Amino acid sequence: MFVLRFWWPLAILSCSSALIEIPADYLTAIRQDRADEDAAGDYNYDHQGADWTGTCDTGQRQSPIDLIFSDSTLSSIPRIRFNNYNQSLRTPLVLTNNGHTANMVLPLTRGGQRPYINGGLLPGDFEVQSVHFHWGSRSSKGSEHAINFVRYDVEMHIVHKNRRYESMGEATQQPDGLAVLGVMFRAVPRSRPNSQLYGLNKIFNQVPRIVEYNSNVTISGQLNVGQLLGDVVTGEFYTYNGSLTTPDCAESVTWTVFSDILDFPERQIAKLWTLKDSRSRPLINNYRDIQDTNGRPVYYRALQKL
Repeated sequence: MFVLRFWWPLAILSCSSALIEIPADYLTAIRQDRADEDAAGDYNYDHQGADWTGTCDTGQRQSPIDLIFSDSTLSSIPRIRFNNYNQSLRTPLVLTNNGHTANMVLPLTRGGQRPYINGGLLPGDFEVQSVHFHWGSRSSKGSEHAINFVRYDVEMHIVHKNRRYESMGEATQQPDGLAVLGVMFRAVPRSRPNSQLYGLNKIFNQVPRIVEYNSNVTISGQLNVGQLLGDVVTGEFYTYNGSLTTPDCAESVTWTVFSDILDFPERQIAKLWTLKDSRSRPLINNYRDIQDTNGRPVYYRALQKL
């Protein structure tokens, strides 16, 4: 593995002046992710996306939506298959406050593979790219999707790119370009056993170090993508064709939202409420309002009985 030893350029990511080692391909991916974020333009959540223009305003397959069991088609579609999700990622990982969310680009595994998913409604193999979160505030829920008219405290998105496309930029322009896994968090007063929430706790324990816009922190040690799912039952989910929930709201996403809810300590979730956006304002309620389904089919996969 070629390793680049460098000082973080402040124009890209503000960081303490510590000498760290980052694989060159991971550094390139972080820079590209930031470039993609900048290309979306200047936007905020002051009106939960109601003032966003372009496809966000005129699109017919927009996300998020309310996922309603009684309006869904019960289907025997395949379960989601998680490939290399149990393989440790190269570390250190980099968690960033990009002004809109806490975001982490996900690198290759230590064995050099890219974790990927298939199955469900997915038209091919989709490689993991990043993970980020949407949340509310002390007095409001912050998930983007609702399930049976209920919104939850946090929604985690694990973003994937169709293997057939070279870059996220290219994939975003294709109707089969992206796949996002959605996981709902419900705030609970007490912690679960660390073994069940190990991966998420490693991330949330570092959130206080990225309060300021454009700041980042490294996460070392063992972590695999599967650990981000905690003990969520992945055999039951809603799935539909929709869009990114941030500008430019490209209609390129196959959504898979698990109906099982992950209980997560409120003390961890509260750390997100301390983050600041690019205007030095509290980064809270960073969710988009529910969008019309416009007659789109929504499928529900239940656990298969033996």
